[in-house]
Amino acid sequence: MSDRGYKTYTEEFKREALGFMKSSGKSAGQVERELGITAGMLMKWQKKYQIVVDEKEGAKLEPSDLEAARREIQRLQRELKETAEEREILKKVVNIFSRKSA
Repeated sequence: MSDRGYKTYTEEFKREALGFMKSSGKSAGQVERELGITAGMLMKWQKKYQIVVDEKEGAKLEPSDLEAARREIQRLQRELKETAEEREILKKVVNIFSRKSA
């Protein structure tokens, strides 16, 4: 049994592939075949990233608005869970101290 690792692509490659797809007018499937990447990969990258052009740093990939919103939702869910746990602990502490003073 062989260990097949996933092929990883650099940010520069992703940026250039997305830019090529946009500028060439070719379909994602055609560009994927030409670049030799897995079918559907460009569409995943397009959903996950957006190309941002900065005068100092040049073009770079950043999370798309949808991906940024998903990350924020995950962060808020973690924070809510932590706060709920803290609240339950405080309820127990109040209950313990209120029994002792009565």
